[in-house]
Amino acid sequence: MSHDDFKFEPVRGLPEALPKDEHILWQGSPDPRRLARDALGLRWVAGYFALLFMWRVGASAADYPFGEALLHGLPFVVSGLLACGILYGIAYVQARSTVYTLTNKRVAMRIGAALTMTLNLPYVCIGTAKLDLKPSGHGTLAFELIGETRLSYLMSWPHVRPWRMARTQPALRCIPDAQTVAQIFAEAAETRISQPQVTRVDHHDGGAVAAE
Repeated sequence: MSHDDFKFEPVRGLPEALPKDEHILWQGSPDPRRLARDALGLRWVAGYFALLFMWRVGASAADYPFGEALLHGLPFVVSGLLACGILYGIAYVQARSTVYTLTNKRVAMRIGAALTMTLNLPYVCIGTAKLDLKPSGHGTLAFELIGETRLSYLMSWPHVRPWRMARTQPALRCIPDAQTVAQIFAEAAETRISQPQVTRVDHHDGGAVAAE
C-alpha cells in the first residue's frame, strides 16, 4: 500500500492553492546521483577511501605476499562502500522530498527531508540568476536575492549555491535539462518585473493610488 507523505498539499510542491492569476510553468526535482556527487561530495569520499586502500596495500606488500596485502586493504573498501551508500541514500531522500516550482510570479522550493519547508521567492526579490551547466545537461540555477530578503544557509542546504554563506543564494540543484529551465525562468521573471505593480496610498497621504 503506497503512502504519500505530502498528500496534504493542495498543489504538489506548494503549501496552498495558487491564486487565479498564477499558474505553474515548470516543476522538477534534483537528480539523486548528481546531487550525491556535486552537493554531498560522493566522488571525494570515494577517492579518499581509494587512497587509503592503496596506501594500506602498498605498506603491507613490503612484508606480506600481494594477495594477503590486498586483504589488509579490504576494510577500507568496505568502509568506503558503506560511506558512499549512506551519502547516496541521503541524496535520494533529499531528491524525493524536494519539488522545485516555477510559476509566472515566483520560484517556490519545497525542501527538507526531516523538516520540510517551502521557500517562496517572488521574481521581484531576485536580482540575478547564475546557471552552472554540466556537459550532461544537468545543472544548478542559483538566485542572488536583493533587498532585505535573507535565508539561512544551513536550513536551506543543500539547495543553495556552495560556499555563499554571508549572502545565501537559494538554488535549484542538479536539475535535468537545466538550460531549458533557466530559459523558462528568465522569460517569466522578465515578464513579471516589467508589469507595473499598484500600491494603495493611505488616506492621510492623499487617498490616491500610485503605480510603481
